[in-house]
Amino acid sequence: MLRTAQKLTLGSSRYFARDAVAPPQASVVNYSYFVPRNTRGNLPVYTDVRNGGTRYQILIRNIDGNANILANDLATSLFEKGSPEASRIKMDIVRSKNLIISGGRWRSHVVEWLKEKGF
Repeated sequence: MLRTAQKLTLGSSRYFARDAVAPPQASVVNYSYFVPRNTRGNLPVYTDVRNGGTRYQILIRNIDGNANILANDLATSLFEKGSPEASRIKMDIVRSKNLIISGGRWRSHVVEWLKEKGF
């Protein structure tokens, strides 16, 4: 038994198969920095373990724009002000395109923060 698409009865020439819900319109926010996704569609946030496992660093690579403002935004809004994590976080910028965050194991927090910002 073959199924055929039926036309809408409200005088429209559209078919049910084409009658889809429009995607929600994303609000565009302009930042002075941009973190492009890599070729696999993931955010370029990596973990680096040094000193025999005693020092953890989070790397954000290939930042387009002003990495200093990204570092300031992360330092002020990643954790609540006055929390132990906020007092331990340290930021370093390398070659104006990479950001190194040290002080804890916060890769998942950084990725969620970037996703909330729309990257």
